[in-house]
Amino acid sequence: MLKTALRNLLAHKARQLMTLLAVCLGTAFVSGTLVFADSTAAASRDAMSKNYADIAVTVTAKEPPPGATPHRQTSALDDALARKLAAVSGVAAVRPSADGVVTMNAADNTPLRVKQGANLADAYLPGTDGKDSRYPLAEGRAPRNSGELAVDGTTAAAGGFRLGDKVTLAIDGPVMTKRLVGIVTTKDTRVTAAGTLALFDKATAQKLFASPGHYSSIDLSAAPGTAPSELAQRVTDVLPTDRAEATTGAALADQQAILVNTRTRGYTKLPLVFAGISLFIGSFLIINTFTMLVTRRTREIALLRAIGATRRQVSRSVLLEALLVGLVASGAGFLLGLGIASVLPDILSTDGNTLPQGPLVIGPRSVVAALGVGVGVTVLAAWLPSRKAAKVAPIEAMRTTEQPPSAKRSRIRGVAGLALLVLGAGVLVSLSGAKDASETNLQNAMVGCAVLVAALIVLAPILASPVIRLTGRLTGRFGITGHLAQQNALRDPRRTAATAATLMISTGLIAGLAVIGNSTAQALDSQAAAGLGADYVISTGTPTTAIESAAVHRVGETSGVRAATAVSDTTATIGGSVQSISGVDPDTVNDTMKLDFVSGSAKDLGPGRIAVSRTLAQKNGVTTGSELNVGNVGTDPEQQFKKYTVVGVYQDNPIARDALGVRSDVAKNAFKPGSVQRILVRTDGGAVPTTVEKQLRTAVSNSPLITVQDREQLVTQAAGTLGDLLNVMYGMLAIGVVISALGIVNTLAMSVAERTREIGALRALGMDRSGIRRMVRLEAVTVAAFGTLLGLAGGLFGAWAVGSLANAAMPQYSLTLPWGTLLLVCLLSLAIGVPAAAVPARRAAALSPLEAVAEA
Repeated sequence: MLKTALRNLLAHKARQLMTLLAVCLGTAFVSGTLVFADSTAAASRDAMSKNYADIAVTVTAKEPPPGATPHRQTSALDDALARKLAAVSGVAAVRPSADGVVTMNAADNTPLRVKQGANLADAYLPGTDGKDSRYPLAEGRAPRNSGELAVDGTTAAAGGFRLGDKVTLAIDGPVMTKRLVGIVTTKDTRVTAAGTLALFDKATAQKLFASPGHYSSIDLSAAPGTAPSELAQRVTDVLPTDRAEATTGAALADQQAILVNTRTRGYTKLPLVFAGISLFIGSFLIINTFTMLVTRRTREIALLRAIGATRRQVSRSVLLEALLVGLVASGAGFLLGLGIASVLPDILSTDGNTLPQGPLVIGPRSVVAALGVGVGVTVLAAWLPSRKAAKVAPIEAMRTTEQPPSAKRSRIRGVAGLALLVLGAGVLVSLSGAKDASETNLQNAMVGCAVLVAALIVLAPILASPVIRLTGRLTGRFGITGHLAQQNALRDPRRTAATAATLMISTGLIAGLAVIGNSTAQALDSQAAAGLGADYVISTGTPTTAIESAAVHRVGETSGVRAATAVSDTTATIGGSVQSISGVDPDTVNDTMKLDFVSGSAKDLGPGRIAVSRTLAQKNGVTTGSELNVGNVGTDPEQQFKKYTVVGVYQDNPIARDALGVRSDVAKNAFKPGSVQRILVRTDGGAVPTTVEKQLRTAVSNSPLITVQDREQLVTQAAGTLGDLLNVMYGMLAIGVVISALGIVNTLAMSVAERTREIGALRALGMDRSGIRRMVRLEAVTVAAFGTLLGLAGGLFGAWAVGSLANAAMPQYSLTLPWGTLLLVCLLSLAIGVPAAAVPARRAAALSPLEAVAEA
């Protein structure tokens, strides 16, 4: 039987090629995703983690007690302590640091930010040889005074810097300008993994990131034979225990590993989902292929049974054939997966989220998964055909046609399919009124969609006949070839349904995602622009960073600016929950915000008076004239809780946020009292947008901490990530479409082989070769149309049910059909049939009338 399996595999190489490709693609995604996950996690770990490989102990300052002066926590970490630590037994080297975070502008005065890695800054601390071994100089010299700066080579290239250039930078306050005097190299993985590095002289770094004469941390390396835990205890004995503490490098590395694993956990989920979809779709191709092979070899199997082969031997022969196919496909898929893993970081990276990149990490689980998944799916998919083969009786050798399924089996299929359809649709319909986008409801929606897909797959053979007869009205316009194509598709509804199922799943997912994506994008566009009457928004992005008051004045005086509203943003406890509150000027707020008041007015804002969003008002049961307890985080305990009068209720507004107050009242309780976080700017519309943006950046001193965005950029920022994500999804689902095309090729190729006598007879009756090719192509289009219609129906219904849950998170959400995208999906799905039928149609047309005599 082993020889039989090998001979069958070699005898049907062309037919098995489609199965090999399907398994190869699915396996490639699984193995590639796992390699990508391991590689990205390692690269992200490098980007976020300080390298503790050669650090035994790190000494840092303890958190100061309440009421302590701001720099008390660093007062112990000075040169005297560094010398004291160097004298501790077992300490091999002492490396102080005065490090922090600094953001720079590129040479063109645009912010030089990173999404991974870090914007690191440190002190250049030369040793006795005048060099800092951590940062070897590549060009120039080390910074010597407060007006000089050094950067690493990658930062210099990214920013377009040359020695002697003026570099604009900021920490969390005013903009500074320093001259670039040196370019260094570094092995710090936080920098090499797409980060930046700025180096200052010792005194400047201590002043910026610690306090004059002090450090932010001191790293110690251990002498050979000294355990880090033992060294940490010795160091602790000489430290002022109330002001500094020692931690082993291993403990710090473990803490960072937990953080990194948490942040990188989601990298594998999306690709693995689509790998599973690819394998699921591919399993239909495998089942269909082996079923048709078994059907084609019915007489052969019956003869084997007649000469003594047992059912178990026949079944094992089919499974062994599947095992060999799985092994070959898994090996090829793993190699292809390495290519996928290398390009996924570029594909999944967006303008707002750049994934770190590094060398590929090939672990044992990737290899095992490739073999296990590829072989396992192939063998499992071939199990049903193997059972069918085992049931072939010796008498089947006398039959020339396949027996149709019994009426009883058809009834059972119909009842099971209807039950699943009612269950899946019932779950989705019940969720459509939930208006709660909780994780539980989303999971239930996914389960409902899965049950709905299962129902369509079970019912597909029953639905094939009426649907194909309906679409046959179109193919019938092509005359006898169209009529024959329809009849060929109806000849074996189970085979047609299995072939169309792959396209149904792909089309349904793409159509559903397109509807949800379009509806969500429309809602995000509306949400981002709603309430904004300004043309530009100048913002810091974080409540800890402020826009200086002088900059607010300069923005208002900029040419072409009609109105500028300063906004102070902070958080407050309103009605028992933490909410965001914005401080504005009541006289100018209507010039730059579109406030739709249900009751009251912004003009009534003042000290002790606030306006709240409609959602916040309903949550706390208040109306205009009511009072609300507002707890501000201030330094005076007596000022933490006050009763505020509600002077207005406005429709939910992302620009105004949860509550509005007068700026003089809100700003005193901000992170930095009196600070401004946003400036809403309205222009007269006469100047060129790029010119206005440049003037506004100049007005805020070109601070790298401040962004200037117009309305279009705000909308793009809100919806851009979603659009990029949908494009990735469409690209991955295209794999399913490719597998669907392979399935159609396989089905038609075997169908042509089965109809050799019929095609020869048609040729003998006068049908030319072009008519034969047209008949096969129309059959492919008929199968594709069947799968497309089922996919569209299921995808649109699922999108309606799942999308309704989004309304709870986004009130602006409403189902909006992307007619252009849906039309394109339909055309592409139908068009798959034409290239898929190319080879089978050519083969069919090549048959001569004599073939009929040879087969008779």
